[in-house]
Amino acid sequence: MTNSSQLFIEALRSATPRGRVLTSPQATLRYRSGIKVGGGDACAVVQPASLLEFWQALKVCTEFNKIVICQAANTGLTGGSTPDGNDYDRDVVIISNIKLDKLTLLNGGAQVLAWAGSSLYRLEDILRPIGRGPHSVIGSSCIGASVVGGICNNSGGNLVNRGPAYTELSLFAQLDSEGELSLVNHLNINLGDSPEDILTNLQDGNFEANQTDPSPGVASDNEYQRRVREIDKSTPARFNADKRRLHESSGCAGKLAVFAVIVDTFNKPTTEKVFYIGTNKPSQLSHLRKRILTEFDELPEMGEYMHRSYFDGADKYCKDSFLFIKYLGSAFLPKLFAIKSWVDGTMNKLSFIPKSFSDRTLQRLARIWPDHLPKRMREYRNRYEHHLMIVANDEVIESTRALLSEELGADETSESGKKDNGDYFECTDSEGLAAQIHRFVAGGASGRYAIMHDEECGGLMPFDIALPRNCDDWHCLLPPDVLDQLAAPYSLGHFFCQVIHWDFVVKEGVEIEPLKARILAILDEHGAKYPAEHNVGHLYEAEPDLANFYQSLDPTNSFNSGVGKMSKLKNYKAA
Repeated sequence: MTNSSQLFIEALRSATPRGRVLTSPQATLRYRSGIKVGGGDACAVVQPASLLEFWQALKVCTEFNKIVICQAANTGLTGGSTPDGNDYDRDVVIISNIKLDKLTLLNGGAQVLAWAGSSLYRLEDILRPIGRGPHSVIGSSCIGASVVGGICNNSGGNLVNRGPAYTELSLFAQLDSEGELSLVNHLNINLGDSPEDILTNLQDGNFEANQTDPSPGVASDNEYQRRVREIDKSTPARFNADKRRLHESSGCAGKLAVFAVIVDTFNKPTTEKVFYIGTNKPSQLSHLRKRILTEFDELPEMGEYMHRSYFDGADKYCKDSFLFIKYLGSAFLPKLFAIKSWVDGTMNKLSFIPKSFSDRTLQRLARIWPDHLPKRMREYRNRYEHHLMIVANDEVIESTRALLSEELGADETSESGKKDNGDYFECTDSEGLAAQIHRFVAGGASGRYAIMHDEECGGLMPFDIALPRNCDDWHCLLPPDVLDQLAAPYSLGHFFCQVIHWDFVVKEGVEIEPLKARILAILDEHGAKYPAEHNVGHLYEAEPDLANFYQSLDPTNSFNSGVGKMSKLKNYKAA
């Protein structure tokens, strides 16, 4: 380590006396590696223990001309919360805010103030006793997501009534074109003037939690219900580069250092019913979608699509996650991830132990456990290729029941007694829980598949796609010769929103980049936008509007350099 590097580490440790500063490659590995893609070197990982330490760490990093990547749960699916390779022109420092996990209810629980490391788990827990819920639940594609991470990435969520994560109320640090660091308080809470006063008062709770004046900015996407119902539009309902929802912290993708946000909460339904639908004619699902979005006065909570391929992937490769959530609750998962990281870090030191030891072990142990899925779900898996789970609440339950009975119920003219091809059932409480957990854990299937079949796998190729609202051929966009190059073509999505997730495992020997370019060209022909809700990370090229937004937030390119396939060099110089 050079004298300059040693001085930097000493300054960082002085700035965060109650936090942790990690420098060894083994200690920093879990923070430098994406859960699906991405990874690179970092000269340090710092975990501040307070908001003030977060600010002080930022000041040290900017003083020593470092690139900063702010990280919460590190659940990003496009590599945007980790370094990407080692071709940066400055050292990379990761600030892990996982310890900054405080939540404060505002206005009687109608809103919540969330610190940089707070998770959806904890938000659900504190809202449950007052009958309210967050923007999203658990994390539709990545379990363990953070509130601020969702805001920074315009995460879409699976609750169709609530739209993408969005707020205009946040507290963030920003570097100007001269390299001067400032703290911007747009929380609409009077916390003082200097950064030290603002952060100390917020840390100590020295503010009024029951504000009487409405905030001047919105804390959720209150236009989304209208947009998603416009089924004849040739544009998607939501996507990351949508200029409507790029505002300071919202959609910043780490180009700002976000300390806290205020987000809206929502009334939880008093009753809930899960309807499980199967069909071999995807046009039936499209017809149901259109009728629900245009005819219902209120929309269901969720409409989650799953192809049989992903049903099988979640069944085989995510059984252990399913069991942990069912029996220990989602709040246990962060502990599980920490244990897995420690086990893998220890075992990786032993040359005779295969990589990803914890995943391989959990996969084998899960096979021993009895069947975890309800009988009727198993029957539908065997009968139907396409599956749709609708979660309806309160008055929407009867509307959904009536529509499904009309469209998929008994038909006296049919020999089978059922309308052609499709069918549905109303889940019992245990079936409904199983269906939802099965869908929530599915996002881990492609990664586990790649681990268990590493010798025949050519890599992962995830796609996060927002289809036009008038798209009817969502199920057959890719030709057979493309599908033939995939070992596991997993497909699912937030169906009412027309947001589709393809998590493809490529066969060994297939060149990923040419295949990916061809798939993206096909999507362009159909008017799709990508990414839809996971942000560009290091997998997608930022559209001009998004690239301009990033540069306006971070003119020196010191925060999360390289996202959106932009320059990694200072001031966005060409490589």
